[in-house]
Amino acid sequence: MDLKAYYSSHAESLALEIAQLKRKGNTLVIAQIAFFVLFVAFIVLYTVVSWGWPLLVGSALSLLAYALVRRIDGRNSDLLQRKTDLQQVFLHEQASLDGDFTAFDDGRRYVDARHEYTFDLDVFGPESLFQRMNRTVTSGGSDRLARQLSQLEYDEKGAEAIAELAVKDAWRAEFIALGQQRRLDTNEVMRVVSLMRETRIPSFAQSNGVRILAFLAIVGCLCAFGAASFGMASWNLPIWWVILQFGLVFLFTSGSLKRVGSVVDRLHEQMGTYIKVVRHIVDESFATSLNTADSKMLREAIDSFAQLEQILGGLDRRGNILGLFFADGLVWSDFFLLRRFALWQRDYADEMGEWMDTVSRMDARISMATFSYNHPEACPAEVLDDTKELVYEAQGLFHPFLGAKAVRNDFCIVDHHYYIITGANMAGKSTFLRAVGINYILAMNGIPVFADGYRVSVFHLFSSMRTTDDLAHGISYFNAELLRLQQLLQYCRDCHPTLIILDEILKGTNSLDKLNGSRMFLEAISHLDVTGIIATHDLELSKMQSDRFHNYCFEIELGAHVTYSYKITSGVARNQNATYLLRRILEGE
Repeated sequence: MDLKAYYSSHAESLALEIAQLKRKGNTLVIAQIAFFVLFVAFIVLYTVVSWGWPLLVGSALSLLAYALVRRIDGRNSDLLQRKTDLQQVFLHEQASLDGDFTAFDDGRRYVDARHEYTFDLDVFGPESLFQRMNRTVTSGGSDRLARQLSQLEYDEKGAEAIAELAVKDAWRAEFIALGQQRRLDTNEVMRVVSLMRETRIPSFAQSNGVRILAFLAIVGCLCAFGAASFGMASWNLPIWWVILQFGLVFLFTSGSLKRVGSVVDRLHEQMGTYIKVVRHIVDESFATSLNTADSKMLREAIDSFAQLEQILGGLDRRGNILGLFFADGLVWSDFFLLRRFALWQRDYADEMGEWMDTVSRMDARISMATFSYNHPEACPAEVLDDTKELVYEAQGLFHPFLGAKAVRNDFCIVDHHYYIITGANMAGKSTFLRAVGINYILAMNGIPVFADGYRVSVFHLFSSMRTTDDLAHGISYFNAELLRLQQLLQYCRDCHPTLIILDEILKGTNSLDKLNGSRMFLEAISHLDVTGIIATHDLELSKMQSDRFHNYCFEIELGAHVTYSYKITSGVARNQNATYLLRRILEGE
């Protein structure tokens, strides 16, 4: 399938629908104005001419038509917004295939220079793996996706769930469209829910006795109005009844509702979208165990979310003082609102955290499925989760960021062996190391990898490729390198087995000291449950070759121009390019 054509055709089709809905919206606005003017005209005519009831019927029909058209216009506006949001999804995906990921959150808040591998492998930040993958609509989904990319925990069922979602392209697009207007702040929602759980509500709110009393009082109020209407009692009776009921209800409920209202003030808009997200999930049928279980769990949450939205709507309507007077005076509105909240608090508040986590899980999974769908060139990884040995076998491996221009390489890593990779500047060493690491991250998350064939076991990963100084804390570049190697050693002692990926050990010191230090470090770490890939410019390090230390290189050819093959081969690099390129600069070429 041509994905660019797919996204482009859907965006163009939606553009036509959007244009049609806008024209319909303009027509409906004109119709509303016309019916309203007609209603006013009938009323005016009724006051100046003696045509009687036909004018009243005409005004009523005009008002009814106005209300009907206004309702149709509201639905049309909602549909227009949904189509516009969906079009944005396709346009963003189309741009991403051209290398423009600016529409997506880059996850720079997750950047951690001390993490075992995410900083070195460009997992977070601008143009990162996270930004290329992230389509989450909730902050909880974003956090979940970041956590999964940062923690290598393979789950075969997770891989099956991602594969199932990947083929549901239309359903995924509609899900992502729900987050185009606003990102749902899961942490804020959970903070508010926690406060709602702790809000003290008077016990009478849940009392069945008080509820029966309320119903009897409402019936009594209606009877008082009936008696006054038929002349059986003075109108003072229903009027004072309403005033008394309002006073009692307001006195006993306003304090509690004010506390609840102050807590949930910013929750209403988010909860409406959350309900749409949950309904979109539960309305879809799934076959895999994880997706089915999550959908089943959220089906139980629908009532909770819907009731909470109704409670929030009721709290919003309390701002109308006149309406509140009649609602409380006639039907005990505030009491029943407080009762609904108390029952929701009792039945659902403790479950909200688990339901929100389920939404976040599905949200992150949809992002990974979309990434999988957008890369048909990737292949499923074969993960061996029943062996303690480190296995890494790749055919046609390449870096996911390079696209069609990537050069593919075959590479196998044997448990407890070390691979010293030499080569000139820009020959492809660092990119290859990152390809090894980033594809392993994908494999552990059940996402297809960028290779023709890929077979790995489950192991730990630690890299040291992009050490930075910290002058604010008095840490020099060399000192930062030592601290990173110290962290690596402690990690390797605690986590078994581990693959380490190193790019230029001790590059912050002189050549001889660097060589001796590198040898000492590799000899020491070779006694641990560790396997390693080490890129270096220091050809002397290649003399460590033995049964467990192997030499590989990225060779270049020097002629009129430098030729880069970007192919890894066995052996030690013969050609270097620094002097060659500097000479050409000095000669003005």
